[in-house]
Amino acid sequence: MTRSLMAPRRLKGFTLIELMIVLAIVAIITAIAYPSYQSHIQRTRRANAAACLQEMAQHMERRYSTSMSYSTPNTLPTPACANELAGIYQFAFASGQPTASTFTIEAAPQGPQTGDTRCATLSLNHQGVKAVSGADTVANCWR
Repeated sequence: MTRSLMAPRRLKGFTLIELMIVLAIVAIITAIAYPSYQSHIQRTRRANAAACLQEMAQHMERRYSTSMSYSTPNTLPTPACANELAGIYQFAFASGQPTASTFTIEAAPQGPQTGDTRCATLSLNHQGVKAVSGADTVANCWR
């Protein structure tokens, strides 16, 4: 028999329905994974900011041990971590700080980190007391 009289061969490949099912599965996985990824990135940046605040507090303690005043000079220490977090957190003294015997340093979220409303602004004072301006607990925000 000739080839033309034989039954037509079925082509191998994906049908449109199979392709749409795969795309739907990928879309569902992406819809679940992306917010989780964003949350993880925010927590990581927050942990880096908390570590940077502690490094700045150590600089302030060294300043106090050499000059017996937190306010001399009246500038915020700028460790390398502050430059790495530029555009994500803004580090500054709290209003009315530092004084000769006290300081409070704050890390206010900026840019992509402004979505972190759970913890918002992190702060650390001369006694090592940690605080947050958001609705979450200090223990959750300072891990």
